[in-house]
Formats: sequence, structure tokens, C-alpha cells
Amino acid sequence: MRITVFGATGNVGSRVVAEALARGHEVIAVVRDPAKPHGLPSAAAPAVGDARNAEDVARLAAGQDLVITATRPRPGSEGELAAATRGLLAGLAGTGVRLLAVGGAGSLTVPGGNGATLADDPDFPAEILPIARACSEQLDLYRADAHVDWTYLSPAALLEPGVRTGHFRLGRDELLVDADGNSAISMEDLAVVLLDEAEQPVHRRTRFTAAY
Repeated sequence: MRITVFGATGNVGSRVVAEALARGHEVIAVVRDPAKPHGLPSAAAPAVGDARNAEDVARLAAGQDLVITATRPRPGSEGELAAATRGLLAGLAGTGVRLLAVGGAGSLTVPGGNGATLADDPDFPAEILPIARACSEQLDLYRADAHVDWTYLSPAALLEPGVRTGHFRLGRDELLVDADGNSAISMEDLAVVLLDEAEQPVHRRTRFTAAY
């Protein structure tokens, strides 16, 4: 497949690029700052572009099979996430190019919580509440769209660098927890989840989640 990855040097995006290349796909690795393409695998084709700019999105998606976005704004700039979502949807509208988006876990409902979300929990960390709210807005924008073949992936509550195991569970809108009530997945395995979905689409125009 020919895949364009926005946020290619980020924590998740860099692992998505590595996983895609390992599977033999052709990757355009997009960075916003032309001074920061360092660290990209030599097999990836570097490109400069901004997901907030629909023209950039259309240009970098031309001739591609799939776009994956793993952008994450810095603290204090959470509003950029909605702008990037609008840019991606506008740039891909009518192209037939599929879009896979890495989102947040805060909007997942809590098991046994009568519809309450993870972000509704009084113990939810205040410092990440702004990005959780931004991700909820991001998901709402995708759900309101009728012109792009999108898929939205919410990770587990705890997403950290780790190891690639290839073993995980998939769900829909409810937070996945283990027998001890923990919800976690490594960034490496989240990349596996994304590429599995890219190669064998199951969750079209919907949200899904993954955890151990």
C-alpha cells in the first residue's frame, strides 16, 4: 500500500511509520517543520505539510491508498487538533483515499458506569483534560462527516512506549480493562492495530479501541 502519515516523527507516528515499512508498504512521512525530518527511517519518503491545510492534505494524499494521522498538539495548543481534523476531512473529501485517525481514550465509556466516560471520572488527571476534550471534539467532527472513509482509533487509558507483542483485544466505544481493572497498550502494539486495520478494514466510518 501507499501510505501517508501525518505526525510521522511523534511518539505514535514514528512507530506507525516503522510498522508500515516493516510490512513492505511505501510511506510518505509528513512533518510540519522542515527542520525536523531527522530520525525518520531512510526507507520513508520525507515530506513537509500541515494537516490543518486542506491543500497540503490533498497534495500529500494524491495517488495514495491511505492517510494515517497521529498528530498531537502541544499543551496549550489543543485547539489545533480540531483544525487538523477539518483540514484532513476537507483535503480528502471526494478523493476516495481512506483516513485512519489516532484519537484519545477520554471519550470511551467506563464499564459499569451507566454511560459515563473516562474523562467524566473525578479522578481524571486535570493536566490532560484539555487534550481529552479536544479529542472528543475531534471524534464529533469525524462522526458528522459524510464525505470521507474514516476510522477513529481510541487507545487504552495508558499508552506508553513499550514492546511489540502483537497480542491485544479490540472493542468499540467502551474502555477495555483487564481482570485487575487496568487499561493499557504499548505504542508499538497500537501501530500494529492501525496497520492491521489498514490492511484488512473492519471499522469503517466508526470508532474502535484496543488494549491488552
